[in-house]
Amino acid sequence: MPRPALEVADIFRNHGPSYRAREAGHLSLGQLRVMSAIEACRTAALGGHVMRCADCAHTDIAYNSCRNRHCPKCQAAAAYDWLQARRAELLPVPYYHVVFTLPAQIADIAYTNKAVIYGALFKAASETLLTIAADPKHLGARIGVTMVLHTWGSALTHHPHVHCIVPGGGISPDGLRWISCKPRFFLSVKVLSRLFRRLMCERLAAAHAEGALQFFGDNAALKNADAFQKFLRPLRRMEWVVYAKRPFAGPDQVLSYLARYTHRVAIANSRLVAFDGARVSFKWKDYRREGQARYGVMTLDAHEFLRRFLLHVLPGGFHRIRHYGLFANAARAENAAKARALLAGAVQPTPAQNSASANTAPAEPATPTPCPCCGGPMILVEVFERGAMPKARTFPPAPQWCDTS
Repeated sequence: MPRPALEVADIFRNHGPSYRAREAGHLSLGQLRVMSAIEACRTAALGGHVMRCADCAHTDIAYNSCRNRHCPKCQAAAAYDWLQARRAELLPVPYYHVVFTLPAQIADIAYTNKAVIYGALFKAASETLLTIAADPKHLGARIGVTMVLHTWGSALTHHPHVHCIVPGGGISPDGLRWISCKPRFFLSVKVLSRLFRRLMCERLAAAHAEGALQFFGDNAALKNADAFQKFLRPLRRMEWVVYAKRPFAGPDQVLSYLARYTHRVAIANSRLVAFDGARVSFKWKDYRREGQARYGVMTLDAHEFLRRFLLHVLPGGFHRIRHYGLFANAARAENAAKARALLAGAVQPTPAQNSASANTAPAEPATPTPCPCCGGPMILVEVFERGAMPKARTFPPAPQWCDTS
């Protein structure tokens, strides 16, 4: 794949050193690591390997990637592997997309309490879906949920929300049948919103009582218990945004959607428009407008662009993709097999049968990358370490000629 004309890494390499100096003492260790990783990605700093065509001697040098989960260039392989693992778990039913968004007031305090508030967001949203779905007045079934955390808006501002992919139905409490939701309708958004609001506010109050929240600057007064309760009071009365999209057509469409969302970073290289050395322009959507008016180009000072990008660095070890209910990691494969059996009206296969059938397809051998010049096989001729330069010379393609004697 050809290198994009402009990459996020170009902006980090140009302005990273000056931004570090300006923000010395204010950047977290995680943010500094992300900066270093993106700057070094696909450069000699991380080492690499040399491939040469066996036919025409054309040589390619490939530098190693940083594999950081915040790097725009390093998500394709991770997304592919994750999606292949999910493919076997998809059920032959409509899937729904539900989004839970934190109000701006909570997003403001979440920045200095990422692990606590993002974790509470996952728990409150998942508990909301599982509780309402289990209620016989709504669905009366155990459902499965896959959730993905995004912390950004289109303008790179701090906008925490979780995307949830949910099959349109679940397993009955007695485990004997599959219960489908109403056609093209999953669960009441208003009911989901009100339970989500209550659960999230309860978790925030509990976290504050435990001393798990930190407050700085304009929010410093919220350290006081009475001030924090006053802060929560209007939030308990306002409408919270829960959005449900129409169902996906089938499993292939679900996978296509997941490919776009699960391993996305704050901004893709493809959204960058221009960089003049001082300012960065990128494509964005203003969701307050309708039609073509919502599409535009935003220009930011390079340091402001870096600041906004680094807002979205997650705490170390924090999982941004999580599974709940039937899809919880401990029993995901077993529950998926049971759901398929109930949907097909068949006897549920045993775990041994499941694992055997899942491994019957032989792995296809890896195909060598063809030479871009002549199509011949490319052969590995050298591996070089971090900070080293390749020793192998690069050769131009050999002239193409035919023996006519």
